[in-house]
Amino acid sequence: MVSLSCFLGDSHKTSDFMVDGLEAWSAQRQSSLSPIRTLVINSANGPECSGRRTQYLQRLVEFAGKTGLIIRLVYYPPYHSKYNAIERFWAGLEKSWNGYLLDSEETVLKRAGNFIWKGAQATVTMMAGAYEKGVKLATDQIRKLEARLQRSTALKWWDITILPKRVF
Repeated sequence: MVSLSCFLGDSHKTSDFMVDGLEAWSAQRQSSLSPIRTLVINSANGPECSGRRTQYLQRLVEFAGKTGLIIRLVYYPPYHSKYNAIERFWAGLEKSWNGYLLDSEETVLKRAGNFIWKGAQATVTMMAGAYEKGVKLATDQIRKLEARLQRSTALKWWDITILPKRVF
């Protein structure tokens, strides 16, 4: 069964917004995720979640540490979004909004919550709070971060594995 989550916000779409959504998704599905050891995130390589965005990678390192999950980031090549299922979801959602006046938060949440894609209805969550754009790490923090990342030798920016920190 397909399970869908849709996170909307009234601030900027930033690295922090993306990972806060991932953390909320994980909390919502904690019991069903317990047997999972590796989480693969397929991404379109947008500016807020690219393999070069240090704030995004830092937040994912922290998430891996909290959850004990191995995180693998795999990016679609530029201009290949047609292969990314989330792009088809968004296209369907936009089509379902056609003809509706989205004039309030309540209306947007209701329309998104009523959308059914591939037989599944999305759980829609409004992410409250302001998200600051342009958050970056200092040079010494970047060196520590890079030590935690396992980048593919062939696809350095498009295939990244983050291992949870081991505690003995």
